[in-house]
Amino acid sequence: MALLTITGVSLVILASLFIYTHVLEPLLFSSQAKIPGPKAYALTKWRLALEDGRGTRTRTVDQLHQRYGPVVRTGPNEVSFNNLAGLRTIYGPGSPYGRTDFYRMFDVYGRQNLFTFHSVTAHGRRKRLVSHAYSKTAVVRGPVAAMVEAKAAAYMQLLATAGPEGGGVSDVFETLHWYSWTPSRRSCMAGTGRRRPCKGDVVDPARWRLSWFAVHWPGLTKWLYTRTGWMESAVRPLLPMQKPATYTGIRKFALEAYRRSESEAKQGVVHDDQPQSILERLLDVQSSEKNQEKLDGLDIASECADHLLAGIDTTSDTLMFLIWALSRPQNRRYQDRLRDEVRGIPEASLSSTSSMIPTVEASDRCTYLGAVIKETLRLYSPLPASEPRSVAADSAIDGFAIPAGTTVGASPFSLHRNPDVFRNPLVWDPDRWLDEENPEKLAEMNRWFWAFSSGGRMCIGLHLAMAEMTTLAAAIYRKYQTSLAPGFEDVAPGITSRFEVFSDDIFSKVAVGALHPAP
Repeated sequence: MALLTITGVSLVILASLFIYTHVLEPLLFSSQAKIPGPKAYALTKWRLALEDGRGTRTRTVDQLHQRYGPVVRTGPNEVSFNNLAGLRTIYGPGSPYGRTDFYRMFDVYGRQNLFTFHSVTAHGRRKRLVSHAYSKTAVVRGPVAAMVEAKAAAYMQLLATAGPEGGGVSDVFETLHWYSWTPSRRSCMAGTGRRRPCKGDVVDPARWRLSWFAVHWPGLTKWLYTRTGWMESAVRPLLPMQKPATYTGIRKFALEAYRRSESEAKQGVVHDDQPQSILERLLDVQSSEKNQEKLDGLDIASECADHLLAGIDTTSDTLMFLIWALSRPQNRRYQDRLRDEVRGIPEASLSSTSSMIPTVEASDRCTYLGAVIKETLRLYSPLPASEPRSVAADSAIDGFAIPAGTTVGASPFSLHRNPDVFRNPLVWDPDRWLDEENPEKLAEMNRWFWAFSSGGRMCIGLHLAMAEMTTLAAAIYRKYQTSLAPGFEDVAPGITSRFEVFSDDIFSKVAVGALHPAP
């Protein structure tokens, strides 16, 4: 009887500890208990994980902000911000907040890279090795600009086959991925041939499931994908996405390119007709006596694979939405205004590569084109989801205590849809960026615009991406008008981001858009 009594007391104590640790502490006694948000999210991380599985996380968090305000607790140790105070503290210059373990799924060959470093110091050291290659001066003029112009000319030749003689319809998803792949590949690697990316592992819907497992079960996911021999065959039915997994083809390409470039470097091969690639720059660092980074071959290949992955979907998806938006009948006035601007580019500002292509520098100066791209990035951001950060020490953001290790973040999706900042936020309207009669409102919108992130971790390829988009868009609309292909009038393009599909908020149907060029 005494034994039963002791056992009963032990169970009561254990139950009490469980209730305190998992219910009372997070809801009542945690320093985060004062942060607004639904109780179910404060109790368990799996409540938000459920939205991940449904493909509704980003929209759900946006709805929570609409209900609870600019600061919302979305997990026991996770807080979302949708205000400028959060942006400045988490992502501003000198911020101590680093990228969370979420980003480790983007390690390549088991090595970290510019995208995955948590440490601000480690990221800064690596960034200094390559950032000058992406400066605006390096991109707008010289060999990089010539490369972008040449690829825009090649795209225009490709588009010509889809003109009236070719039926008048172009699959812009396919062709724009080819376009964004080529300049990105050439800026990262020289002498790598004319191969196209492995598209199958990118568009496979199973990539959403793989992302979910990589985020919520990282240890299990890594174990499953590193099995070999008979064990690999045994676990194959359990894989969230069958091999080759997402971006396997591109990562393999980067490793092969490193090995080929290393061999060429040892043989003294020089590609004088091309700008020095990121790969070649890192090879120079590796062979230098001042190699403080201690880079080896896998570090370099990981870095190059990351640069390729970052530049393909983002640029092509933005251009796809831009063309689709301009092609809608209700937006004809915007297309006409854009065509007037780019057709007014003088002949002296056309590329030496092709008389059809404006130079990168001339395209960059087109004010209305810039507004069209900016509005596309606002409403159809290619990376709309949150960018999680954490810091190892206790901190405070916007007056709220944030314990060490808490995941904090903001998302372009919510920032760009704030109705107090953006009038009619769900409407695509490039003219909003040219409201010279209201400079204060324009300045406020620019403060909330966050398509390329901000601070020391903002997109390093910003200027290359803008050069690719402005040059190609200017070239297309100098020659063509565009309209929606028959049968696509009531659908919008869609893109995938992590676990979700994003499209135009007003449309319920989602499909890949089509370009219908008419001279």
